[in-house]
This record gives sequence, structure tokens and C-alpha cells, in this order.
Amino acid sequence: MAMQARGSRPGPRRTLTEDEIMGAALDLLDEGGVNAASVRGIAARVGVAPNAVYTYFPDKAAVVKAIVEHLLGQVDLAVFSDRKVPWRQRIESLALELRERLTAHPGAVNLMIGGPMDGPRALALNEHLMETLQDSGLDAKEAARASYLLIVYVFGSIALEAAELGHGSGGPSEAQRVASRMEGFSAIPANTFPLSAGASSVMAGYVSTGQYTWGLHKVLDGISRT
Repeated sequence: MAMQARGSRPGPRRTLTEDEIMGAALDLLDEGGVNAASVRGIAARVGVAPNAVYTYFPDKAAVVKAIVEHLLGQVDLAVFSDRKVPWRQRIESLALELRERLTAHPGAVNLMIGGPMDGPRALALNEHLMETLQDSGLDAKEAARASYLLIVYVFGSIALEAAELGHGSGGPSEAQRVASRMEGFSAIPANTFPLSAGASSVMAGYVSTGQYTWGLHKVLDGISRT
């Protein structure tokens, strides 16, 4: 008896979730930067046709916005909820967490500063930040300006650090990066650049948590004097 031919019907359709897309996008971002996190690249990574990704995100701009929202969604905004905690302490906790989250994905930092942060999670972050700044005694207008000042400092500092880290995650530790910078700065000729040579240990620590919090405190000092 002849064996019955197998049917040609396709198997079950691959189920795709937004979390899978975001995971693939972040992996590609870490590996190759913004250009790598294309719709086609994401589709290839999760094993589907590009049209399946387009179902969730119509274009790359939508993917970029979703990545920003995804990362901001990991930030614990509950730090703002206890208004018994001093306002400076709440802002510092947020700033340190943002640095930790974003330096884990250096390729994502430029996405944060490359366009308006107008998604719901970005707006929630800004809303809480302005509310906290009003707790410091600022009026609504001053709080809005101070919020932007803090965002510029925080994301600007992280962007400079991320540029040194490159695309990938899991790079050298902070101590290793400071040591590497110190080795480079130690070669500065003191007779030509005496101030830079004398400050080599300080400049080596520009990528450190200590420098980041030092600058943050200076910004908050200025805001509190206002």
C-alpha cells in the first residue's frame, strides 16, 4: 500500500509578543547600536517575517519610542511616592537608578536624547520630577525649568559615559575604566599642560559614580538656592 503523501499545510503560526520584540531590539542595540535595531533585524532575531513586527510597530521610529518607554518603565517611580523623604534624596535616588539602567544599555542613551520624550512613561517621570521640585519650594514655572536642567545633566552625563562604553553591555567595571583612563592621563606632559597633568586623577574619575553625584549635588544646590 502506497504511503499517503504528507499535507502541505503550514504549521501553527509563530506567536509574537511585545516583550520579545523589545528584548530583541535591546540585544541588537547593545550589539550594533541604533542602526542594528531595525524592523528587519528584530524580525530575523525572533524568527518571524518583518510584517509580524509591523503589526506592533509601523516603522523604526515607533520601535525607538517603544525602547525608550520600555527602559523608563523599568525605573521605580515609587521613589517619589513617599513625600516624607527629603526632596533631594528622592531626586538623587532617581538619578542613580537612571544611570544604572542606561549604562547597562549604552546604545539606548542616544535614543533618549535624540527626540522628544513624550510617551506616557516619559511624561509620568517628568510629572513626578516637577512635583518633587515643587516640594522644594519652587513655583510651577521654576519647577519645569529645573526639571529640564536636571534631565540635561543626568542624560548628558550618562551619554558621555556611554560613548566611552561603546554599544555593548557587560563591559569593564567602573574601577577598570577609571584605571584605564588614569593610565592614559598619566602621560600628559606637565611642562606643556600643567593644570591637566595635576588634575589627571580627577579627570580619570569623570566616569565614576562619585563624579556623577558630585555634579548632581552642585545642580541641586543651585536649585535650592533659587
